[in-house]
Formats: sequence, structure tokens, C-alpha cells
Amino acid sequence: MNPFTLYRSSQRAGWDRFPQSLRAEWTRFRSARGLVLLMAASVLVTVSLGLLVAGGARSTCVTSKGEGPCPATLVGPDGTAVRDKYYFVHQPLKGNGSITARVSDMTGQMRLPDAVPGVRNVKQGVVPWAKAGLLVRQSLTQGTPYAAVMITGGHGVRMQHNFTHDVAGGSVQGPRWLRLTRSGDTITGYESDDGKTWTEVSTVELTGLPETVEIGLFATSPGTLWEMAMAFAQATAAFDQIKLQGANGSWLRDDVGASMGPDGKTPHHPGGVVESGDKLLVTGGGDIGPATMEGGLRADLTLIGGAVGLIPVLVVAVSFFTAEHRRRLIGTGLPAEPHPARLLAAKVVVVGAVAFVAGLVTSGVVVPVGLAMLRGNQNRIQPITLGTELRVIIGYAALTAAAAVLALGLAALVRRGIVAIGLAVALVVLPHLLATAGLVPWLLMITPAAGFAITQSVPTFAHVDVDPSLLGGYYPLPPWAGLAVTCGYAALALGVAIAGYRRKAPVQGQFI
Repeated sequence: MNPFTLYRSSQRAGWDRFPQSLRAEWTRFRSARGLVLLMAASVLVTVSLGLLVAGGARSTCVTSKGEGPCPATLVGPDGTAVRDKYYFVHQPLKGNGSITARVSDMTGQMRLPDAVPGVRNVKQGVVPWAKAGLLVRQSLTQGTPYAAVMITGGHGVRMQHNFTHDVAGGSVQGPRWLRLTRSGDTITGYESDDGKTWTEVSTVELTGLPETVEIGLFATSPGTLWEMAMAFAQATAAFDQIKLQGANGSWLRDDVGASMGPDGKTPHHPGGVVESGDKLLVTGGGDIGPATMEGGLRADLTLIGGAVGLIPVLVVAVSFFTAEHRRRLIGTGLPAEPHPARLLAAKVVVVGAVAFVAGLVTSGVVVPVGLAMLRGNQNRIQPITLGTELRVIIGYAALTAAAAVLALGLAALVRRGIVAIGLAVALVVLPHLLATAGLVPWLLMITPAAGFAITQSVPTFAHVDVDPSLLGGYYPLPPWAGLAVTCGYAALALGVAIAGYRRKAPVQGQFI
């Protein structure tokens, strides 16, 4: 048997001793006091920063009674924090029916920060998610089920329901006819260019609608983003050619969700309606949709130190490889240790498991304790289900493990500790820090830092504009998709490293 065949045979047989290699690597790790202390430092840093932020957070709201604790978060049918403020011109509809109207124009205004102190800076125009159209809802009580077909300031025709659901229709060019029909619990929205040929936008089910609902015309507008805050905005829509089936009473007018001024009686930024012949000019401000910023502080803010806390983990993973690598020699012919891939796999399991446990301890402490501190300080908190909280906790642990494995894989590729640590920090930590500051958020789609998306406790809704930073709650990828990107990088680094060992070992006797 030639040496190469003998080597390959020994390679296959060597994997039978993988448990022995695993125990040996675990013994090496726990015997390295410096590595254990660095892992403990990772936990301490992340927990300390998170609890420091949670303990110092104080949110207050200005109401008609002055400044004080914010009122309870308004939630929608599925428990999501929502905004439900708009001007509504409506009638009760008993049983089935429909409403049809043309939206001939939509204008608006935005109050921006004063360029000159004391001089109001009002700009004409509509924000992209200003909304005006037809609405049917269970009642005027905020947070109750609804469906609406509408035009928007910059996103064409949309069909939305129950705050979190959004379907795109056609683009808006000139006047647009809209129609909303009810048949039992089924609501269907239509659009038309000419009022004769109709296209269905979407059909939704609003389970449990009462026999009598409210149906009519609405207008609203979220504020315009300005340095992570919302500057006030309003929208005014012109409705004509209004037709109702199933309702023929007098129009009722409600400024739903309007907040009162200091006197407790005068609405702050009120909406309204002006009748001109068969035309209704409806003006409203606010929004009907998820409250991603106004709904309260998010649970993932307790992990604000997570990126910094990962740095010791990356150092541990790289050092665990390079310390062993320095103790071994590079010979010729058959290697003294013929199973470098097996040893690398054992190191991966040990580092990944230790990092997962460290991440689990970190998030298992800082998330529930941080939330308790935020609530104890009377802060408004975004609603979070037990399932989401567990996903944030376990997800951070999985991210920690994936980042550690990636760092070890980089060390196996470059064989230089400082270089490997620098690469790991540049790929995992730096993009997260830049995104936190609102810079190059797209890096969270294409770098291993994408895995931080697994910690988001409030979804990023496509139909809500938010500040493009992590502090504003913006993640470009869904939670599991982001984690998959990090795992993909780790698998790629390990795969290339193992392939390199298999290719070089029979010739050079190279091993870890």
C-alpha cells in the first residue's frame, strides 16, 4: 500500500476517535484560565452596559395635565403596538354594502424644526406614507379591527388592515377612484382609473365583525422623520363622486385619537372636513399603522452592549486555535497527527458550545432584568410575547456561537492571531456599530453582522418609515434570515479551512 493510500485510510479511521479529541480540546479550554476569564468578561460587559442603559432610561409624555408618565401603549388586534389617529367622515353600515369615491387630489404640510428661532418652518407637501381613502372598521374605539383602501403620498394605492398588513396596488397618476365593499366578514378593496373599469387590490377577512360597522372617508399623515424624531405633518384629500350602498344617513365627523391641548378641551393639531358642493375636503394627521417608534422602548435595547461584548468572544475563539497551532510543528511526509480536520471540528464544537452558553447567560440575565427595570421606572414598553422574548434570548446565544465559530475559521485560514481578530471584529462588530450610528445600514445585509437581526423584538414594517439605524429599530433583514447570513459566513470559513488541510496534509504534513 502506498503512503498516500495509507494516509487516507488512517484519516477515515481517525474520526472514530472524535469523542476523545473533543474531550481533549475541552480539557485544554477549561485549563486555559485566560480564555475562561475573557468569556466571563464578555458576559460582564454586555450585562453591565445593558442594565446601565435600562436603569437610566426615563420616558415621559406631555399631556393636557402636563409632563408625566406616558399612557399605556395602544395595541392592535394581534397585540402589536399601534397608532390609530385620523380624521373620519363616516356613517353606520348595517349588514352588507359598499362605498365608492374619487380622490381627486391630496396635499399636505409639514412642520420642520425652525430654521430661525421663533419663526415657524412649515413646508408644503405630503410625506410618503400620508394616507387618504375609504375605511370600514368595527367601531371608533382605537385599536379595533379595520380595513382600508387608500392612496398614499409616495407608495401608490394600498390595501391595509389591522395595522400590520399591507398590500400594494397600482401607482397613482392623477385622480383615483376607490371602492370598498363588505360581505359579512369579507372586505374587498378596488381601484380604477376612470370609475368604470375596476381592479381588485385585495380581499381580507375581519373575523367577528358586528352587524353594524362604520364606513366612510379618512385622511391621516405620519410625521416626517427628522433626526430620529417625528416632525408634525397633515394631509388633505379631496373626495367627490361619493356613492354609498347600504347606508344613506347623515355624515358623522370624528377626529379619532386627537390629543387635547393644555386646557383639556381644545384638540392639539385638529383635523377637519370642509364641504364644497358634492366635494369633501378631509384633513387629518397621525397614522393608522404599527407604532414602531412611538409604541415604547424595545426589549433589544437591553442588548445594546452586545457588539462590544462579542469582542472578547472573538479573541477567545482565535486564541484557542492559534495557541495550539504554535505548539505544533510543520514536518514532511506523513504528519505526526494525521487528522487536522478532526481536531478543527473538535475545536469548533468546544468554542461554539462555550460561546453559546456564555451568550445564553448574558441574554438570559440582561433581557428580563432590563425589561423589569424599564417597567419599574414607568417607561412605556413595546409589547413583547413570551415567544419573541425567548427568540431574542436564545437568538443572541446562537449569534454568539456563530460569531465564535467564524473567528476560529478565520484563524484557521490566516494562521495569524492579530490578523484573524482584526478580520473578525471588522466583519461582525464594526458594521453593527456603524449601523447603530445610522451609517451604511446596508452592511447588515451582506456582512456577518446581519446576525444581530435575530435580537430584534419589534418587526421592521415595510409600510412604516423609521430612522435607518439600530437605535431607531431598523433591521434590513428578518430575524432568522440575518442569523442565517452569519452562519453562512462561519460555514464558508470552516469549509475553506478544512479543504485546505485535506489538500496540503498528504504532501506537507501540515496540521493544526
